[in-house]
Amino acid sequence: MDSVQAKMPEDSHAAAMGESSADPVPVLDLTGITHYFGDLCAVDDVTLQVRAGEVVCLLGPSGCGKSTLLRIAAALEELQQGTVRIDGREMRTRSGRAIPPERRNVGLMFQDSALFPHLSVLDNVAFGLDHLPAKRRKARALEMLDQLGMKRSAERFPHRLSGGQQQRVALARALAPEPHLMLLDEPFSALDARLRGRIRDDTLHLLKQAGAGTLLVTHDPEEAMFMADRIALMRDGRILQYGTPVELYCNPVSPFVASFFGDVNRLEGTVHDGFVETPIGRFEANGYSDGQQACVLVRPEAIDVHVAGPADPGHRHSHVVMSRLLGRSSLVHLCVHDADDREHHLHSTMPGVFLPGEDQRVELKVDPGRAFVFPIDAD
Repeated sequence: MDSVQAKMPEDSHAAAMGESSADPVPVLDLTGITHYFGDLCAVDDVTLQVRAGEVVCLLGPSGCGKSTLLRIAAALEELQQGTVRIDGREMRTRSGRAIPPERRNVGLMFQDSALFPHLSVLDNVAFGLDHLPAKRRKARALEMLDQLGMKRSAERFPHRLSGGQQQRVALARALAPEPHLMLLDEPFSALDARLRGRIRDDTLHLLKQAGAGTLLVTHDPEEAMFMADRIALMRDGRILQYGTPVELYCNPVSPFVASFFGDVNRLEGTVHDGFVETPIGRFEANGYSDGQQACVLVRPEAIDVHVAGPADPGHRHSHVVMSRLLGRSSLVHLCVHDADDREHHLHSTMPGVFLPGEDQRVELKVDPGRAFVFPIDAD
């Protein structure tokens, strides 16, 4: 099999975090944020910026500190260590007291829409507009509802709305005062999959139209890749990698980052002359020493499967264990053999309907851009 070259991950953290002197002041600037709950360090020395008009996603597993970080930015959690600046202004008074949420020009949206049950949809959206004359307040609220397709429900009460409609109203309420910064904490997670996609799309369109900087918390990598201009992937209170969705998906800095964005096939081998030999090809391992143990992570969509002849239950070549149609793609479970005739099981994701039969002999071609080499003990 032809050798393939795997892209070595690049640490894009420093470049993504850096701000040149010509850059405008970030809408949100978190510097050195550290937060403890008792002896547990929930956020560990995190620095992060959000610029006007961009969406930054805090992504990670449950308990990694992402919601705590957002709540600190919103003044819903006490700032213990570090600095929070919004529009260049430090969020502390001269006496050292935190500036409260209502004085931060911030829009908030959570998993629970938190609408006022005793107020109509219109009055919910107009709630934060008391600085405007009554006529202008109503006009602004109706304008926001119209943009989200909720104008006809202006006089209804929240209990008469579906979950998706409630989230639309919550978004309208958060954006109505024209905040410079939006903070969204898992706002779509309670919605069913099909509705979630529509609400996400509407939300992203409206956020970009408004020009607000947005910090969005999610545990869903697909959601982060759809919504974000930049992603901060967190684990155990720290940011592991910070960059564009393409950077994190195509140049992960660790096995954890690579596997967080979807299933990966894992193969192991020994570095020799700058390559790791595996049952599906040779992968470039620049910077590794001869004899060093390495793992190769290969995304399922990187393995292209080609039928190589009739099914043969007795052969010892790469063959199909089973195939399953997933809708827009097909999952092919493969068995391959190494030089010592040991079996290795892999998954390939093929576009459309591709369902080779059990024991079908196949040939494999690997896209090197979606294969990553790491030290065996990484993560």
